[in-house]
Amino acid sequence: MSRFLDRLTYFRKQVGHFSDGHGVVTTEDRAWEDAYRNRWAHDRIVRSTHGANCTGSCSWKIYVKGGIVTWETQQTDYPRTRPDLPNHEPRGCARGASYSWYIYSANRVKYPMVRGRLMRLWRAAKQTHRDPVAAWQSIVEDKAKTKEYKTARGMGGFVRASWDEVNEIIAAANAYTLKPSALTASSASRRSRRCPWYLMRPAAAICR
Repeated sequence: MSRFLDRLTYFRKQVGHFSDGHGVVTTEDRAWEDAYRNRWAHDRIVRSTHGANCTGSCSWKIYVKGGIVTWETQQTDYPRTRPDLPNHEPRGCARGASYSWYIYSANRVKYPMVRGRLMRLWRAAKQTHRDPVAAWQSIVEDKAKTKEYKTARGMGGFVRASWDEVNEIIAAANAYTLKPSALTASSASRRSRRCPWYLMRPAAAICR
């Protein structure tokens, strides 16, 4: 019914003209345009790049509103290399232009996730072995345990873990892999207890 009434009053909406009759002024409610304007509104522009899974490191203008990225465009202030070469700009791909979607996506992983079977094995191993390297060794050198979590690959089953647990697993796995083959498990374990370099910050990881 409303559409029918709108059609009847269509020619009565015009209340004026501008630009020598090329434009018209109407009485229509144009509040719907605010949604479009607000979509592109911003408080400030900052320079940034997309460092994750990108080797180009192109420069981008990031438009921010209320501390939230609203949209982004390519920077156009790259210096010239030499007169006989074309400009580098604009640099940036379609993935970069939509990178803010990744930031606020519901699918973005915001905390550590570990396969559930491996997490159970790790926590059980830590109950038996105080040394993280020895705990990891007890898992990877046991064929049954190794098969248990490796056969679950591609099947999901991830569970949330703490940052401390994940950092310890990664460090223990690296320490186990990199330890000199001449060292026995026990000597490696004693050394790791004496100097747990795999749990330190890089600047502090110096064992004397």
